[in-house]
Amino acid sequence: MYESRELRPLASAEFLWRLLRHFALSAGMLVFSILLGVAGYWWFEDLGPVDGFLNSAMLLGGMGPVTMPQTTAGKLFAGCYALYSGLLFIVTAAVMVTPVAHRLLHRFHWEADE
Repeated sequence: MYESRELRPLASAEFLWRLLRHFALSAGMLVFSILLGVAGYWWFEDLGPVDGFLNSAMLLGGMGPVTMPQTTAGKLFAGCYALYSGLLFIVTAAVMVTPVAHRLLHRFHWEADE
C-alpha cells in the first residue's frame, strides 16, 4: 500500500525503487504473456518457438498475427489471446503510471507541518 496523505512523500531514491518494482512487475507480466502465446501457438497451430514468439509479440504490440491460424482451435486461441493482449496493455500501462500519478497527487494533497 502507498503512504497516506499524512505521511511525507517518499524520498527520490525510495521512489525510484518503487518505479523499478513496478517496471519489474510489468516486465514479468509481458514475459509470462509471451511464453503463454508461444505455448499456445505451438500447441494449437504447430508453429515453432520463433514463429510463436513473432506472432505473440505482434499481437501483444497491437499489430496482429503474422501467420493466420489454420485450425479452428488455433483461431479460437488467437482470438482469445488478442483479447487478453488488449487487456494486458491496459493493465501494464496502469501498473507503470500508478506510482507517478500517486506521487503527483500525494504532493498536491500533502499538508506539510510548518
